[in-house]
Amino acid sequence: MTTIPDLDPATDLSFTRTLAVPRALVWECWTEPRHIPQFFVPRPHRVTACDIDLRVGGRFNTTFDVEGKVMENKGVYLEVVPQEKLVFTDAYSEGWKPAPDPFMTALLILSDAPGGGTTYTAIARHRNPDTRKAHEDMGFFDGWGTVVTQLEDYARGLLK
Repeated sequence: MTTIPDLDPATDLSFTRTLAVPRALVWECWTEPRHIPQFFVPRPHRVTACDIDLRVGGRFNTTFDVEGKVMENKGVYLEVVPQEKLVFTDAYSEGWKPAPDPFMTALLILSDAPGGGTTYTAIARHRNPDTRKAHEDMGFFDGWGTVVTQLEDYARGLLK
């Protein structure tokens, strides 16, 4: 079982929620491109493209439509522990090409919760306190909280 890493309050943001859907389904939603557009950005923003190569060094590329502006986000997976942990970053793109202005590394940690649900921990690690503060000010908790609510709602629909 994956443990939650030590957090640095100066550079890390995180939250934990219990979802009323099984861990295997949460994992599937996070690792199959067809699911990502259903939850990955807060509505009304949209994911218009997703390309996943689920392996260490593999790509996790997404394209967003945010108020009519196209935003491309290229990244790679740093760690993949099936149904337990995903670590990805925009600090590199596929082929370990450094990004000119990386923003964060994300950790998603999943474990079984009582009653068949999932304990879902999301961590955003930043290079420095200023970037962490900027992310918090942009609405990390509301934005990522909305995303996990959208994920849970979407996954519940898949159970039917």
